[in-house]
Amino acid sequence: MQFDQLKRREFITLLGGATAACPHAAHAQRPATPVVGYLGPASFAQVADRLRALHQGLKEAGYVAGENVTLDYSVAEGDYDRLPGLALAMVRRQVSVIVTGANAAAFAAQAATATIPIVFILAEDPVQLGLVASLPRPGGNATGINFVSGELTAKRLALMHELMPAATRVAVLVNPGDTTATETTLRDVETAVRALGVKVLTLKASSSHEIHAAFAAMGRERSDALFLGSDPFFTSRRVQLAMLSARHGIPVISTAREMTEAGGLMSYGANIADGFRQAGVYAGRILKGAKPADLPVVQPNKFELVINAETARVLGLAVPPTLLASADEVIE
Repeated sequence: MQFDQLKRREFITLLGGATAACPHAAHAQRPATPVVGYLGPASFAQVADRLRALHQGLKEAGYVAGENVTLDYSVAEGDYDRLPGLALAMVRRQVSVIVTGANAAAFAAQAATATIPIVFILAEDPVQLGLVASLPRPGGNATGINFVSGELTAKRLALMHELMPAATRVAVLVNPGDTTATETTLRDVETAVRALGVKVLTLKASSSHEIHAAFAAMGRERSDALFLGSDPFFTSRRVQLAMLSARHGIPVISTAREMTEAGGLMSYGANIADGFRQAGVYAGRILKGAKPADLPVVQPNKFELVINAETARVLGLAVPPTLLASADEVIE
């Protein structure tokens, strides 16, 4: 991993009882203490808060890292092509449960094993993705948490239109590393904007440099707003996105409240950290003997509208009082 060794040690000490996985390590026999493996595309530092929530969920299920369970992390540091190899290495280490933090990670885990239980954390419908047979009875070795972020695209755009009724050009930023999420986002956006009379500029980014290039393109095209895809890569780059948003005067609309807390204009979606907590609870239930096939896929029953009023003021936007009144949180 290309993770600073000192920070890496500090991170593992902070979480407690965790092991950072070496792709080539393997154990001949399953360890006596159960091992929960986490497979994801982003680095440790970028998902630290969410992994703390995963630990909390395990604790609620009766498992404390370093005492009666071990955490085994395999992260791709933004390189989605590494996920299949990391998944196979995790299977060779015979972990007890695999928790996955993105579409591509779930696909990699499913391709690597048909027997080790998988708890996925997804923005899209796992039935449509082919990961489970149905939401109430998944049927295979996988179940998990579905944020239904893809299904909320039209709602986010409608909220954006309510806040910025004069907007006629919207840029959509997607990560080409996750082709499934990219295709779904672009399809849903195209369908939603027809009713709004908005023109769409499609941009792709999977690195810091490409995010800079995307904002330069938005400036040339005079985009009124940026609509972020649901890929976790963008949440991991939230500080950069917020700084460029302020510099270019282009408000950011996203699925994750973390983006709005960092300086984005608005977000609408499920609480992702709580989804990681729920994944930890499911992993604990599986360690106690529950079968993924019998655990219904969890979907949120509440979605949060978060508005950053300070960002709105900096960008010269007046947030309608009705929208402020309906927000779950207004960041001042």
